[in-house]
Amino acid sequence: MDVNAAVAALAAIAGVCTGVIAMLAFRWSERDQARPTRTSLHTDAVLPPGVDTVLSVLRSSAVVLDESDSVVKASSAAYALGLVRGGKLAVEPMLHMARDTRRDGEIRQVELDLPRRGTGRGEALAVSARVAPLGSRLVLLLVEDLTEARRIEAVRRDFVANVSHELKTPTGALSLLSEAVMDASDDPEAVTRFAGRMQIEATRLTNLVQELIDLSRVQNDDPLEDAEPVRVDELVAEAIDRSRHAASTKQITMASGGTVHLHVWGNRGQLAAALGNLVENAVNYSPARTRVGIAAHRVSATGGDLIEIAVTDQGIGISEKDRERIFERFYRVDPARSRATGGTGLGLAIVKHVAASHGGEVTVWSSEGQGSTFTLRLPEAGAVRDRTFNGPDEDDRTAHHSDTDTDTGLELDTPTVLPAPEVLP
Repeated sequence: MDVNAAVAALAAIAGVCTGVIAMLAFRWSERDQARPTRTSLHTDAVLPPGVDTVLSVLRSSAVVLDESDSVVKASSAAYALGLVRGGKLAVEPMLHMARDTRRDGEIRQVELDLPRRGTGRGEALAVSARVAPLGSRLVLLLVEDLTEARRIEAVRRDFVANVSHELKTPTGALSLLSEAVMDASDDPEAVTRFAGRMQIEATRLTNLVQELIDLSRVQNDDPLEDAEPVRVDELVAEAIDRSRHAASTKQITMASGGTVHLHVWGNRGQLAAALGNLVENAVNYSPARTRVGIAAHRVSATGGDLIEIAVTDQGIGISEKDRERIFERFYRVDPARSRATGGTGLGLAIVKHVAASHGGEVTVWSSEGQGSTFTLRLPEAGAVRDRTFNGPDEDDRTAHHSDTDTDTGLELDTPTVLPAPEVLP
């Protein structure tokens, strides 16, 4: 009995000791959990008052580093640019700048090219990084994305270089031709020949200057300030009339259809210039005795119906690699042929700007050796569409006759084959 009582007493003492130890461990754990951690000190207590709010409204990517180069605060833009990974600053040159600024307190700035994340392409991300001390222990890093600004500057430089080249070509030719005329003053036949060349170069220079003016206007003006409902059939008729002489010279048939009672909303002058450029290109790049068709119809789209105006030719076509660049300024699929046709390389750039400024777009389908189709999509003038039409106007009843194009299946107005030009003596 004494032995059993002793064992029981020892067991009770052991249980009490275990309980005391467990209670002490629990209390110690609570103290550790209540003690501020290094991270909480950084995010809550270390940042000066108001800095967190200021950083959240900055357009630049912001990163705050502590004395151990750990990230205390980083904006979402900094993560998006790939500046911060795993709680550390991932760009080594910026990290060296931060350490130097922490050591001597000087503000530093540098421009860097960083690899673009997640694209798999070799394109670089141009950034400007500025480092400054923030209090006694922290360093603030502000990073500005300069990629778009660099791209715009490159476009501007290319544009100025191309304009200079394109302007010097005809002006230089005019200078040389004028000297040739002076030297051949006693040869009437040579003077006539050189004068004809001077007229061609002067026309090319005039067209280039006019298209530069048009491009500047469509880029700077808001077409919706003077917007109005514009009849599609009038735009098409004007575009055909603009290229009528060139088409007749090459015996090209021009036909239009589906344009009656369709209206688009926008600036009439800009829309006429855009469609005129498409038709003019179709005629210029089509072989003799072929066909150019202009067709329009209404399509449903989110946010309102659109009017599609398609210009189809049977020309040389456009290769796939060129299709991605044809809307760039001064880009020519065939520079030699463009010289022969008087092209400036600005026509399709103007079409693209007009379409975008009117809330539309321009697309192209093409097959080499078979031809191309440029499609201009523009918002429909809804107020005009809602009017009740009692039938075609008297002019429409007397002027429109329709048939079906056997090649495209489009209902086209009966085409008028333009006569061959008279042969001048």
